[in-house]
Amino acid sequence: MSKAAALRELLATGEELTIVCHNNPDPDCLASALALGRIAAEAGIDERRILYSGEISHQQNRAFISLLNIDLRKFDPETVTNRPEGSLLAFVDHAVPGANNRVPEGTPVDIVIDHHPADEIDAKFVDHRESIGATVTMLTEYVRELDIEVDAPLATVLLFAIRRETLSFLRGTAKDEYTAAAFLHDTADRSLLRELSSPSVTGETVDVIGRSIGNRMVRGSVLISHVGRTNERDALPQAADYLATLEGVETAIVFGIVEPSIHLSARSTDSRVHIGEALDTAFDDVGSAGGHQEMAGGEVPLGIFADAVGDDIDLVKLVERVVTARLIAALNLSEE
Repeated sequence: MSKAAALRELLATGEELTIVCHNNPDPDCLASALALGRIAAEAGIDERRILYSGEISHQQNRAFISLLNIDLRKFDPETVTNRPEGSLLAFVDHAVPGANNRVPEGTPVDIVIDHHPADEIDAKFVDHRESIGATVTMLTEYVRELDIEVDAPLATVLLFAIRRETLSFLRGTAKDEYTAAAFLHDTADRSLLRELSSPSVTGETVDVIGRSIGNRMVRGSVLISHVGRTNERDALPQAADYLATLEGVETAIVFGIVEPSIHLSARSTDSRVHIGEALDTAFDDVGSAGGHQEMAGGEVPLGIFADAVGDDIDLVKLVERVVTARLIAALNLSEE
């Protein structure tokens, strides 16, 4: 039985479906949730909900939700821990309870569809393909195989998510992404696609990118920068994307304090570096970090840092010094 058929068979046994997005969901996660909801509706599930935790601060993500009128609900632990019989729980674009989500560890999960590195995935249905560039690519395969009607709004969000996750097919792209995009191309709304691709940028995002430029440190082909404190968590990956284009730079890592944690975003085109493993090595004892060879991120609770100093300026300096030292060690960079 194919993955698509197995998924539909499992959905047909349920009476309601709760789809949990990862913390601070991006277009890949959101579009995957929408597509899974559409498949569930075709399988006869009338009660469907999409939950998220964290913030939706990236301007593209906000535009994505606003323009498409997506019904998202804030995560409530009771929704997943006290589910009635016949209620199915699904993860898209993440895989393990407690890892990049607020679902309590050990919670039974029915459906997992993901392309990120993960160990010991436990669910009734699992489609875990690290070779795929975007989770939404797998959902596109499902709707195509199951002959589910793909209208213009759904085709647009699926195509946009594929393009966004792969940086317009330049990062981590597999043949599957091109196949999925070709299937969606004729149905997608070009005007809406352009609007999603070019949202307005906040002044704070520009300031964060500016600080990342000014604070950059380059060792060989590796660039490390910090932005101090910011409320724009999603400005960090935008800064990393921009700095990765600097001449001579093959790996760019940007970090900053987004209360109450230190957030990191990294990009790499160096075949000798697996940036996800490097971040995991650097911070596995104090936080959560990892990802793909070309793209990764992490979050480290301030905890011990905040307790060490009382002054905010000194705190920023301490975070800069300690995080930079850990990155230098993990990437085996020269101290000079």
